[in-house]
Amino acid sequence: MPAMQIASNSASPLAVVSLRVFPVREPVSHRSYTVVKLTTRSGISGYGECGAASAADVAKATAVVQGKPATAVEVIRTQLAPVANMQAAVNMALLDIVGKHTKAPIYRVLGGPTRNKARVLTALSGNSDEALVEALKVSAARGHRAFMVQLQEGQAAHPNRIAKTFDKLRAAGGENVDFALDGAAALSPGVAGTICDALERFHLLWFDEPCPSLNIAALQKLALERVTPLGFGRSIHSGVGFQNLLRDGALDVLRPDIARNGITQIRRMAAMAETYYTAVAPYHDGGPIASAAALQLAASLPNFFIQQIPAPQAEEDIRMRASITGASIEAVKDGYASLPTGPGLGITVNEEALAQYAERAA
Repeated sequence: MPAMQIASNSASPLAVVSLRVFPVREPVSHRSYTVVKLTTRSGISGYGECGAASAADVAKATAVVQGKPATAVEVIRTQLAPVANMQAAVNMALLDIVGKHTKAPIYRVLGGPTRNKARVLTALSGNSDEALVEALKVSAARGHRAFMVQLQEGQAAHPNRIAKTFDKLRAAGGENVDFALDGAAALSPGVAGTICDALERFHLLWFDEPCPSLNIAALQKLALERVTPLGFGRSIHSGVGFQNLLRDGALDVLRPDIARNGITQIRRMAAMAETYYTAVAPYHDGGPIASAAALQLAASLPNFFIQQIPAPQAEEDIRMRASITGASIEAVKDGYASLPTGPGLGITVNEEALAQYAERAA
C-alpha cells in the first residue's frame, strides 16, 4: 500500500507527515501481520505492528495522526482507541520515533529498565504428542525453556490424556523447563477445574484462557478452589475489562495482546494489576517488530513475569523474520532474551524484505 501523505500545519520537526502499511505473511506458518511506518517532517521513521488492518482503519489512523507531533503519544492513543489494531501499531511507531529522537531505547524513555533481560515463553504447535515433543526439542535447542501447550482436539474430555502429554513433554524437556496450558477460552469452568486437578503435579506457570471471562463468579470459584494460576486478557482491549477480574480475585496472570493494545496501554493495565499483586505476561503471536516492542515493554514493567514470543519451526519463516529486523531481536539463551540497546525499538527494519513478503500476503 503506498504511503499516505499528510498535510500538516505544524512546524514541529516531529510532526507526522506520512503513514504507510505493509501487510506481510510468513511462507510456511501463514502467520500474518501488518507493519506500520510513520515518518516525521525531520525524516525520522518509526515502525509498529498489528494484525489485519482494513483500508478504513488506515484512513482513520491517518486522519488522527496527521500533523500531530510524535510526542503526542497519549492523545493519539485515546483518539485511536476505537481502532484497536491501528492504535497498537501507531503507538509502537510513535514511541520508536521518540526514542530515536532522544537517542534512547523506549524503555529508558519510559523510565526503565526494570531488569537486564526478559524471560521468554513460546507456543508449541502440533496435533499429536509426537509433534509437540519434536517442537519442544527444536525450540529447546534454540534456547527456549518455557512453553505454551495447546489442548489437542478431543483432549478436554479426557484429562488423563492431557496428563500423559505433559509426562512426555516433561521427559523430553527435563526438569529445567516450564509449561503453561492454552484453553483457548473453549471450556466450561467445570471441565477447566477437572483439568487443573489432573495437571496439578506439573506446577503449570498458569492455565491460559481456560474459559470465557463472562461469568466472573464461576471464574472466581475456579481460582479459589485450585492452585493452578489462571491467565486472561488476550481478547480484552481496555483496563475496564480487567477491573472486575482483578477485584474479584479471578485472575493471576494478566495477558494483554501487544498487537491489540500497544505499549502504553499495556503499561496502564499493568499499573492497575500491580495494585492487586498480579503478574503481567503479554500475549504476542505476530512478527519481529512486535517482538522488539514487547521486549521494550517488558523492560519497563515492575510486575513483568514472562513474554510470549513466536518461535517458528520452519526455516523459511525464521529467515523471513530475521530478514525484516535481524536475527538477534528474537534470539533466546537459557530461556531469556536480551534487551535491545539501540534507540527507539532498537531495530533496523529492512523495507526490501517487507516488500518481498508483502507479495506473498496478497
